[in-house]
Amino acid sequence: MRGLRFDRLMSGVALALPLTAVLAIPPSSGQTSTAAVESAVPMPEASPIAPPTATDVAPATTQGIGTQPEGNPSPAETATPAAPAAAPAVAPAAETATAPAAEPPADPLASLDPADRPLAEKLRDALPKAERIFANRRERLAVEAFYQKRNYQPVWFERGTIAARVNAAVTRVHASAADGLIPAEYKIPEMASAATPEAQADAELRFTAMMITFTRHLQAGRFPFARMGGEIQMPQEPPDVNAALAKLAGATDVAAAIDEFSPPQPGYRALKAKLAELRGQTGEETKVVRIPEGPNLRPGMEDARVPLLRQRLNVAGDETNLRYDEALVTAVKAYQKANRMNADGLVGANTIRSLNAVAAPRRSDVIETVIANMERWRWTPRDLGNAHVALNIPNYMLRVMHNGKQVWETRVVVGKPSTATPQITETMKFITVNPTWNVPPSIVRNEYLPALAQDPTVLARMGLKVTTRADGSVHIYQPPGEANALGRIRFNFPNRFLVYQHDTPDKHLFAHDKRAYSHGCMRVQNPAKYAEVLLSIALPNAGYTEQRIRSMYGTSEQNINFPTPIPVHITYQTAFVDDAGELQIRPDIYGIDAKTRNLIRTERGVVEPTPERAPAVASSNGSGGKRNAARPKDQPRTVGFFEQLFGGGNAAVPQRPPARVR
Repeated sequence: MRGLRFDRLMSGVALALPLTAVLAIPPSSGQTSTAAVESAVPMPEASPIAPPTATDVAPATTQGIGTQPEGNPSPAETATPAAPAAAPAVAPAAETATAPAAEPPADPLASLDPADRPLAEKLRDALPKAERIFANRRERLAVEAFYQKRNYQPVWFERGTIAARVNAAVTRVHASAADGLIPAEYKIPEMASAATPEAQADAELRFTAMMITFTRHLQAGRFPFARMGGEIQMPQEPPDVNAALAKLAGATDVAAAIDEFSPPQPGYRALKAKLAELRGQTGEETKVVRIPEGPNLRPGMEDARVPLLRQRLNVAGDETNLRYDEALVTAVKAYQKANRMNADGLVGANTIRSLNAVAAPRRSDVIETVIANMERWRWTPRDLGNAHVALNIPNYMLRVMHNGKQVWETRVVVGKPSTATPQITETMKFITVNPTWNVPPSIVRNEYLPALAQDPTVLARMGLKVTTRADGSVHIYQPPGEANALGRIRFNFPNRFLVYQHDTPDKHLFAHDKRAYSHGCMRVQNPAKYAEVLLSIALPNAGYTEQRIRSMYGTSEQNINFPTPIPVHITYQTAFVDDAGELQIRPDIYGIDAKTRNLIRTERGVVEPTPERAPAVASSNGSGGKRNAARPKDQPRTVGFFEQLFGGGNAAVPQRPPARVR
């Protein structure tokens, strides 16, 4: 009943208000103003009155005469909520008329040539399902983003026919053998037989996938260098998929655009030219002359091997002459001297083994070696740096380059095959004069502790100090000085392999042709001159000379920081072209050529972009050798170990601290 009473009350109020307003309007000229009456009549609010709540329309809690049982409301009560609910339908006409109509979504394909639209539609439909065409999902998503950005306009078809750029691209792929690649590996789809939009969409995507693979192989190589195992850390940067496709799609000369993906370094270009020369040779290969083993040959003897020995050393003579004459003895002595052998003219087992080991290789072997080296060039930075250091491990040489020219070179000693020098690219940040040698834990564990157990005085005689840390570990180090294993200067380019370049007291090793003797670090023949050359680039106005650097030799560490780090590239080039334009081949001392050739034949892997990694940090110990400082809390724990190896204390300090320099 309460709902009924509420309804009647609201109806009475609604009738009374207009009547009261009309009676209150004063007459004008004996006639009621229609406008005045209309203005006095209340109109509905723009926002509807809130409907009554459940308590307003609920039946009374106490049943009485005339009430319905709970759960069965009377018709009047049932109709009560309907009146307020209709209020939202009453709305101002003006507001209803100004409501904006929904616009249909823009058609992304509307800008295309009508002849391209059927293929574009099929591309749009096919891309989300084209996972199997591409190397992985990331590549497929990149391709989809590329086509979406161009409103799915095809690249390799135009107006339903094959685009002109396809022929140029196919021709360049077929010529990829000149880059040391294998053209048959790049499967070119049948573009001409694609007659329907569906078939053309499939051919379009397959051609795109093939070009992505080709440009990636051309720029970064056919497999990740991690497949090699060992110690390698090079950039090996593959092209960005979107950028590569945009370059190919927008190029007027597609072949020239593809060439831009190949390594731009002069060393790679020179090897590519030599590869073409080797393949262009049609004459007979140089005959490999090998000398059979046998009794020692002495001057004046006759032996059936003499004509072969004469042929091997390019000494003129009659093939029927079996006498080991003076002319041949002179040639043998010259060979022995050049190869650091006893130049006595006696042809024994060692001389014969050496002659056979360095015999001219077959042309096919040289071609494979060149291709393996071209593959490794693709791992190096495309920009070596205006000023940089290049060290070729199998050539045992270091060069300093500046403004495109070699300004200095020196001999180096590199790691033994069992402790190989890694292939890396890093930046030299400072030089340490009078370094402390903190013996690496591996050498302590494998060499020095066993020696110490046999002879407790052996390390002291070597000038080494032995201490025990709080954690019980043994720390062995050698203070600065003339006999220090690092010599007088260390060249620091922090890296995860913990190797660097340094001086050495063992100068006699530089006279050897084969110089693989170290534990992985690189020993420099003339470190003072090396420091002068580097500092003339890094600090051209500081006046550092070889003599000034030598005057800094003493017993206290001193650091010279580079305002701008200098890139250091440690490479493994068994084939290279020298300054005279001659192809040089070096022994594969670490067996890396063999691994590279095998992976070229058997492995294919997608080269991913190099992940961002925090730069290696090492202390230059600007305190001049002060040790055992507390490690700042914000420094990573790995710095301490790296710093121990590089010298200058156990604590990590910020990179490039103020150096004590004279």
